[in-house]
Amino acid sequence: MSINILVVDDEKEIADLIEVYLKNENYTVYKFYSAKEALHCISMEKLDLAILDVMLPDTDGFAICQKIREKFHFPIIMLTAKDEEIDKITGLTLGADDYITKPFRPLELIARVKAQLRRFTKYNQQDTEEDENIIAISGLILDLNTRKCQLNEKALSLTPTEFSILRFLCVNRGRVVSSEELFKEVWGEKYLSSNNTVMVHIRHLREKMSESAENPKYIKTVWGVGYTIEK
Repeated sequence: MSINILVVDDEKEIADLIEVYLKNENYTVYKFYSAKEALHCISMEKLDLAILDVMLPDTDGFAICQKIREKFHFPIIMLTAKDEEIDKITGLTLGADDYITKPFRPLELIARVKAQLRRFTKYNQQDTEEDENIIAISGLILDLNTRKCQLNEKALSLTPTEFSILRFLCVNRGRVVSSEELFKEVWGEKYLSSNNTVMVHIRHLREKMSESAENPKYIKTVWGVGYTIEK
């Protein structure tokens, strides 16, 4: 089955280069240099992943990311020309799963794409035993088959990364999971001490769950160690 990837970048040379490398991996590429055409594609085509440049002539990649997350859960990788923490945090907060700073090595981007697709596929595989795919903890219910989450009978709209983090914490409830372990499990890459990706996603998860960072009911921080969901 063909894997469809959206590429949006107003720098033609970069967009064309990304397209070449993706096609070499036998991915189907929908390439656009502006947001307007990309948004039309999102509504018409079944996509498996999006690569979005932050700076675009008619809007920005954040707006496209936000629009995608209104309906879809496929992975999003943001491209930014500026190595600024605020850009990364903004993208992750709006639902992006990963980011990469320009200039980048095309093979690194392809590795990130493959990692996101592997993770998304892994956590969307259905098992035969339905009861083994339902996690319920004090009003929090995760359906691993449908990747749907409810909290006190209210549906939570989670990105694939958020769902994967919450799932891993729930499966390991009662145990403190370090940021390094979470990052390796969800992103499939080596964790760097300067990387605050996990922290941003945990904060966003808590916001969606209406959790207080100071006194959370579900995702608790064990300072200097990691995160845990108590039994």
